[in-house]
Amino acid sequence: MTDTAAEMSAATSLPGPQDPVAGPDDSDRFTLISRWLHWVMAALVVAMIFIGAAMVSSLADYRLLVSLHKPLGMAVLLLAVIRLVNRFTHRAPPHPRSMGPGERRAALASEYLMYGLMVSQPLVGWAMVSASDTPFTVLGVRVPPIATANPGVYSALHETHLVLGYALFILFTLHMLAVLVHVFVLRDGLLSRMALWRTSRQEPVSVRGESP
Repeated sequence: MTDTAAEMSAATSLPGPQDPVAGPDDSDRFTLISRWLHWVMAALVVAMIFIGAAMVSSLADYRLLVSLHKPLGMAVLLLAVIRLVNRFTHRAPPHPRSMGPGERRAALASEYLMYGLMVSQPLVGWAMVSASDTPFTVLGVRVPPIATANPGVYSALHETHLVLGYALFILFTLHMLAVLVHVFVLRDGLLSRMALWRTSRQEPVSVRGESP
């Protein structure tokens, strides 16, 4: 091999400027932006679930809880759209070998169902507020209505919002339980795909993510 060829070979083996912290396991992890979006949205969803539960059980703090619930809901909607676009433009890393074809399909289905709920739940809430003919402002900015003011429409949207909230809570809980099984029982490195931190050990993977 000539000196020039050796230099070219060495250059191509080093991480480029667009990925200055690339490592041997980076191909088995989601992109950094995907991981940050995941954890920020997880925190927002947990906050929304607790605030929603408090709104149902506490009338004394209802106004305060609503004032928190509305902007958080809009933040969830915005980040869910960004995350969905990011998900379709970046291929998922491989799944652990411990996951069979059926489990991988179930994981993929639950992922997209979660996306659907994180988009539809805030949209229904937005429409519900619009139907109540109540002014809706976020950080001092008036949010335009997306539904006609109507008591019947408001009632239907309110029920739908509750049902979607319960569905999101159940799906989120199942997701957390599945992750805990992989972390503490199977110990197959599943969490390392989405972790912001470096893990000391990562299970070899062999099956690529099915979605783009």
